[in-house]
Amino acid sequence: MERELDYLATALQAPRRPFIAILGGAKVSDKIRVIEALLKKVDRLLIGGGMANTFFRAQGLETGASLVEEDDVKVAANLLQGHADRILLPGDAVLGDSFSEKANKRCIALDEGVPPGWAIYDIGPGTVQQFAEALKEARTVVWNGPMGVFELAPFARGSNEIAALVAQATASGATSIIGGGDSAAAVEAAGFASSVSHISTGGGASLEMLEGRILPGVEALDERKTLD
Repeated sequence: MERELDYLATALQAPRRPFIAILGGAKVSDKIRVIEALLKKVDRLLIGGGMANTFFRAQGLETGASLVEEDDVKVAANLLQGHADRILLPGDAVLGDSFSEKANKRCIALDEGVPPGWAIYDIGPGTVQQFAEALKEARTVVWNGPMGVFELAPFARGSNEIAALVAQATASGATSIIGGGDSAAAVEAAGFASSVSHISTGGGASLEMLEGRILPGVEALDERKTLD
């Protein structure tokens, strides 16, 4: 617990810069508060995974059969309008014609629009290069949420590549923190668990800390430490 708090507190309160955050996962609605909190602190925010689809829709792009949270399109548009200089979205994507290991897949530039019946399941190689450039000089990296449906082999490459980039940044001197849950599973699956600074065991609690929320258990520990 002490190690967890040390890493997360340092990242939020006194990060070495450039400070880069990477957010992925399925739903933007789960991370709106995290996005808003991080945008006050980070130098760049890289967004991938299913949550990026809602931002694509906010940009007026065709998203085909991809998951889009219609109720949050306006929120995404407002975030882009207010923080366009710090939010970096994918420029290309890997599509599938079904949610399956046996899906047909293709890579497109997102400004072409996703055809009907196809869905975005991973970031494309061009996006990996975009993100690599953003991470090149990073000194603090926080990653929460995979870049695609990494559980399915045809759509795991994006998350694997980002795991490799975070490990590379760590080897170059950056402090890297991986959020719990799917992010931790993605790093483990890619074989880079021992090549990052810290993998959170907190899951949802680590997200709440990134939001800047005070957690009762942490507050109690702080109070006890003060008394001791």
